[in-house]
Amino acid sequence: MSSKLNVRVKSALIMFAVVAGVGVLDIKFLTWLFLGGVGYFAFLEALKLWGAKRSDSSLIILAIVWVLAYLLNEPTNALFLLLLVMAAKMAYDKSVESKLFLPLLYPIASFLFIWSLYVKIGMVALVWLLLIVSLSDIGAYYGGKKFGRHQFSPTSPNKTLEGVFSGIGLATIVGAIVIAGSSKILFIPAILISLLVATAAVFGDLFESYLKREAGVKDSGDIIPGHGGVLDRIDGYLFAAVMLSVLLNL
Repeated sequence: MSSKLNVRVKSALIMFAVVAGVGVLDIKFLTWLFLGGVGYFAFLEALKLWGAKRSDSSLIILAIVWVLAYLLNEPTNALFLLLLVMAAKMAYDKSVESKLFLPLLYPIASFLFIWSLYVKIGMVALVWLLLIVSLSDIGAYYGGKKFGRHQFSPTSPNKTLEGVFSGIGLATIVGAIVIAGSSKILFIPAILISLLVATAAVFGDLFESYLKREAGVKDSGDIIPGHGGVLDRIDGYLFAAVMLSVLLNL
């Protein structure tokens, strides 16, 4: 048990160091490369969860999307442009597998929203995202341990309603203080943003749990020792990033 815990802690420290390094350096190309690398492994895991086949063409499509995202002023347009081409190709000669659309929508679309946050607002937006989602997770874990009585959803039996509210509450309060204190956003809108982003994170986690249950697997992968797959670590961020991007655009 202790050896498993040590492996988990070491992996967490390495992940924290890498993420912190990328954040502190704040170099556009490095950030793009880092997100692309994480997105690549998340895409491979999603292929399995969705039941789609891995192929050279699917990886080429992913690469094209990510390169276009770097070049375009609106990164999310890269995905929808390519989806149009794929749909046209599928209709023309049926050479595109329909299931390939699914991992491009989840998780790749969310990665494009994360990249869009960085391009439009900067590293501070990704720090907000990291803060809100991580606090939501921490609050849910300890709140569930302390007060948990009622199951939140059959999709995730270990998650309690009390834990979810604890996590959202913690993320909303701290997130609002940080956002309002480090930007031009007023405190009341900051509360609303933090609340909605934290709520989205909860359902991002729940959605990945749903995919795993449907696929009959415990973890999305095994690339991270002691933690499972990439999607297991970033599931909350994938929904939260879309929500944060939309709200900040408002």
